[in-house]
Amino acid sequence: MTGFDIEFTKHPNEYNALIPAYLGDTLYDLYVRSRLIAEHGGMNVNKLHSAAIRFVRAKGQSDAAQFLEDKLTDEELAAYKRGRNTKTYTIPKNAEVGDYHRATGFESLLGWLYMQGRTERLEELMTLAYNYICEDK
Repeated sequence: MTGFDIEFTKHPNEYNALIPAYLGDTLYDLYVRSRLIAEHGGMNVNKLHSAAIRFVRAKGQSDAAQFLEDKLTDEELAAYKRGRNTKTYTIPKNAEVGDYHRATGFESLLGWLYMQGRTERLEELMTLAYNYICEDK
């Protein structure tokens, strides 16, 4: 994964857990879209977008989070749970509450890793999540 060489002034745990989730959402979306283009570059944009939804919607991220849970270090699991348990004020109409909370935890974990510059581990987890969703047809 290509980094942007940005240094954050605080440790990710010093922010509200939704801040790393905000980044993690975008990081995973970019990763998924990049993989889809690399693998199916001849597909038109509408089909690429439809394919991406399966990965980035709350249900897909929730499934990925459950798959990854036993592969996380204690510190990563704590970051995931911190995001998962953070109070959110809105839930998308197409998502179950539990799926949405697990998805937020997943995004928070990804952002937490990114904010620490742990891009190799970030890419490893996104790859595992992506491949898991691909297999779950």
